[in-house]
Amino acid sequence: MTALDEHPSTPAAEIGRDRRRKEDQRLITGRTRWTDNIVLPGMLHLAMVRSPFAHARILSIDTSAAAEAPNVVSVITGRDVAEEQGGLPNAWPITPDQVTPVHPPIAVDRATFAGEVVAVIVARSAAEARDAAELVDVDYEELPAALDLRAAVEEGAVLAHPDLGTNKSALWVFDSGTAGTGGDVESAIAEARNGGIVLEREYRQQRLIPAFMEPRSVVVDPTGEQVTMWSATQIPHILRFLLAAVTGISESKVRVIAPDVGGGFGGKLQSTPEEFITFLLARRLGKPVKYTETRSESLVAGHHGRDQWQKLTLAATADGTVTGLKVELLADLGSYVALVGGGVPVLGAFMFNAIYKIPAYHFACQTVLTNKTWTDAYRGAGRPEATFGIERIMDELAAEVGVDPLEIREKNWITHEEFPFTTVAGLTYDSGNYEAATARAKEMFGYDELRAEQAKRRESNDPVQLGIGISTFTEMCGLAPSRVLGSLDYGAGGWEHASVRMLATGKVEVVTGASPHGQGHETAFSQIVADRLGVPFEDVEVLHGDTQISHRGLDTYGSRSLVVGGEAVVRAADKVIEKAKVVAAHLLEASVDDLEFSGGRFSVRGTDQGTSIAEVALATFAAHNLPDGVEPSLDSDATYDPVNFSFPHGTHLCAMEIDTETGELNMRKYVACDDIGTVINPLIVAGQVHGGLVQGIAQALWEEAVYDDAGTLVSGSFVDYLLPTAADTISFDIDHTITPATSNTLGTKGVGEAGTIASTPAVVNAVVDAVRHLGVHDIQMPCTPERVWKAINGASAHTPTVEAAAPHFGDADPATQGNQEGAGQ
Repeated sequence: MTALDEHPSTPAAEIGRDRRRKEDQRLITGRTRWTDNIVLPGMLHLAMVRSPFAHARILSIDTSAAAEAPNVVSVITGRDVAEEQGGLPNAWPITPDQVTPVHPPIAVDRATFAGEVVAVIVARSAAEARDAAELVDVDYEELPAALDLRAAVEEGAVLAHPDLGTNKSALWVFDSGTAGTGGDVESAIAEARNGGIVLEREYRQQRLIPAFMEPRSVVVDPTGEQVTMWSATQIPHILRFLLAAVTGISESKVRVIAPDVGGGFGGKLQSTPEEFITFLLARRLGKPVKYTETRSESLVAGHHGRDQWQKLTLAATADGTVTGLKVELLADLGSYVALVGGGVPVLGAFMFNAIYKIPAYHFACQTVLTNKTWTDAYRGAGRPEATFGIERIMDELAAEVGVDPLEIREKNWITHEEFPFTTVAGLTYDSGNYEAATARAKEMFGYDELRAEQAKRRESNDPVQLGIGISTFTEMCGLAPSRVLGSLDYGAGGWEHASVRMLATGKVEVVTGASPHGQGHETAFSQIVADRLGVPFEDVEVLHGDTQISHRGLDTYGSRSLVVGGEAVVRAADKVIEKAKVVAAHLLEASVDDLEFSGGRFSVRGTDQGTSIAEVALATFAAHNLPDGVEPSLDSDATYDPVNFSFPHGTHLCAMEIDTETGELNMRKYVACDDIGTVINPLIVAGQVHGGLVQGIAQALWEEAVYDDAGTLVSGSFVDYLLPTAADTISFDIDHTITPATSNTLGTKGVGEAGTIASTPAVVNAVVDAVRHLGVHDIQMPCTPERVWKAINGASAHTPTVEAAAPHFGDADPATQGNQEGAGQ
């Protein structure tokens, strides 16, 4: 045994083991570098001048006072760079005739939402740039603004972009009868009207703000052979390509680095005006330039999410067997069609059918332009909206039939014996067991006992009523395969790339094209490679986020890192083993066919002869004794393009207590049993689930981006946009059932968005269930105490929010809230 072969025993399995994240030590001790921490010699700073109006013509911009302010280097308007700034790309034109307004980084003639950049200050410090921005005098002619989603599609509506002649961007339709995946939905509805059940419901998905912890920041250094950009982004590889494509600079001359990134939730899945402005001005001035947004700028000008009106028509037989589902959506794009904004609601088209065997299905989505901040992906991206709609109306069907909501789901769901199952939307679910997840959730929840308590409270007319909410969900995630994305006119693929490098000392470097922003990639990928190669967890280093180190990749979103990026890592590691096996056989003077590999060692079958992969790595590095024709390297690359999405699922149960005299809400219990396939690191998974639950619950109860009648975002700070704290939430009970995915080696399914997708309908179903016996069948989100109180007392719970976002549970007295629907405290 050589000195390098220090681990002769088989290491303990890493997959399935709780591991604290490698990343956390540097993050929590402040030893990391966020983009805003980067300081370069001679660096200049930017401040943005933003339109206060939702829609206005720019008549003139007087920059003279700002230009004379202390340490101001330059002041730029859209007119100054109109010929060179280009337009921000839309990577997903969902129909050939999609109406797509040009999106300049700096507005030239017209501002189309409150917060749009109209001028830029360049100064020697950020403070001086911000001070000078106050001196820019813009003369606006305010124009009528398109603000209401439903009004924007009516005849004669105010136009967000008058030159386009319409607010309708694209109509995307899927019909199972036309596609050959099911029957005709209109026939199903017509048949159900004769002795069956037809339910028609409208649901509102309010506008949300991603509200990531680290505001967006970008630094550009043009002084080297390459132009280097550091950005707080989820998509460094895609950003590099877009910068090159829009500006015409060679892609080889652009380097993008995403250092540690403080959260994204889809909000940093974007190529932003600020990135393009910083890139342009750094090249123009020949000096490093930095821009970091304020929190207020982040809330008003970073893209928003959700914002839909959903109309669902469900047909069923008298016993509750679903026979057809028709979905009609209006989706607010805001003032521009963002990078993948138009495609976000289309993702929901494949998920409204959820876990159910629905014979006929029709989906139609009209995307709409308005004079509000543009929308794009937000955690779940289209799938939470779909899950909310179907899970809400399944509760309505149970109430109509007069049975327990779980019973109506069980009557209609795909049974575990039926997998793989091709749905009415044309997707093939490879594995799952809805019965097992539901049984475990019921057991953890004490379902029967809570139903009995609910009955007693109703019988005694208790002023505090108990509601039980259910969400049995699935999702398509691991966004890929490329051919499917191509069939949907998406502008990129869905593959991912990885490299595994065996160093001479036996240590391992893993290079991944996935780009983390809090998910724990360095830890999970280290666990995978440690198990695969039989090396210690501590001996694996994961490199990412720099396009010069990780030269290929499609980045992180859509719960794809593990199921796509992780599989690429597995395949690269397996190639290392196959390369090493040839060298090991030569060193051991044995046939390759006689070698076995386990626990980091190659052994000759039936003998005690063997050598470690570390010894093989050193022998390969030295190259003194290699087989003829074998190159001196074990390093291997893999690019993986899945053949299918992955389909995690689960059952979430929520108990809510409602004070019927005040509308006060209190969460009593929350249980989540998810099936995410093989669990790599239970500790990281628990963090992902808990975080997702809080975001989904927050949509149900607290969060909403609210505009006034002039198009000003009035929930533009954390005083008014209500993010929950630990004090607002309870301890969640989580568990997992496991049916491994068949689409990847490890059997993983993805977990990053599951909690957000499932929790919102579970909570709203619980709120409605608590007061259904009082004649309430819906309460618009966020379910504020005022809205609950109004619903109980016969007033509309669907009035728009006219002030700020929802109050905390405790501020529940309607008498203190006046007519300020959902006013923030």
